[in-house]
Amino acid sequence: MKARYKEMLEKSVAAIVAAIEIYNKPDFRYREEVFSILAVNAWELLAKAYLLKLNKNSLKCLYVYDKSKKKSGQDSKRLKVKLNRSGNPITHSLEHCLALIEQKTGSPLNPSLKKNIEAIIELRDNSVHFLNRIPTFSKKLQEIGSATLKNYVTLVKTWFNYDMSEFNFYLMPLSFFTDHTNFEAVILNREEKRFLKFIDSLEKNDTDVESPFNITVNINVSFSKTRVPGAIEVTPVRPGDPLAEGATRIVLTEEQIQERYPWTYRDLVDRLQQRYADFRQDRKFHQIRKSLVTDERFVLIRYLDPKKPKSARKYFYNANIVKEFDKYYTLKSDTSFERNHS
Repeated sequence: MKARYKEMLEKSVAAIVAAIEIYNKPDFRYREEVFSILAVNAWELLAKAYLLKLNKNSLKCLYVYDKSKKKSGQDSKRLKVKLNRSGNPITHSLEHCLALIEQKTGSPLNPSLKKNIEAIIELRDNSVHFLNRIPTFSKKLQEIGSATLKNYVTLVKTWFNYDMSEFNFYLMPLSFFTDHTNFEAVILNREEKRFLKFIDSLEKNDTDVESPFNITVNINVSFSKTRVPGAIEVTPVRPGDPLAEGATRIVLTEEQIQERYPWTYRDLVDRLQQRYADFRQDRKFHQIRKSLVTDERFVLIRYLDPKKPKSARKYFYNANIVKEFDKYYTLKSDTSFERNHS
């Protein structure tokens, strides 16, 4: 028969996985609120599983006790288990379970961990009052949630040496859900302001940069080549392209654009001269280049006036464009450039 604490641990893991699955649904309008409810449930089950482990699986460590009453109506010294409306034992809250763990182990829990749990509990408690209408508010909730997942995995490993590598423990980047171009268009309501102020107060004192736990985690999106199984595939498409229908819009920052298209025209010519034995900056080259400038995989066109396509323009090139030129020119015998820049 499986130990009670192991059963509780598996229930906790099931709850946190369910929270992730709900949050990552493509169209779910209550994702932050449901995530917070399930995440707090997962934390409470995890704390209770650890208490059971510390107390040799005795359920008594989880129960809330109250003083018995004498026939005279006075309080007795004897304690009895406090029952709920259905007659089942009432168990301790998450906060009290954490306090009992500190008491039992004689070691305080990490402050950042406790503050993150406090933040996710506050979100759970207030979720029914929030309208949660704007990207900036959703971003803060995701930062709390991402830290919660990171902390959860760390603590499961520390307390139970439990392997969670079979699960994909991440929240989809906020960019996949939201257009970030209208942050200033909506005003926070009073409840949202108070909640964000509360989270800010928790973050201000988070100075332990080497801690394995976090109160919140900043969210950034970047793109890179990878052969990792299960990685998200990103395909650039233009408006009107059949593939664009139903596609998720992703907004790149200026830094990300420069990283993706780092070469100027002069850089391109220099690279090609280094790469090919028979390269000439002649009509052949210009014809090939002009045939590629409309392909956004290789070229980005920046206009002096974005609203006027006939205004002055400048071309920026992605390094992968050299693979197209490989079809027309002969590589030099020294292939070090190919290894470093292909």
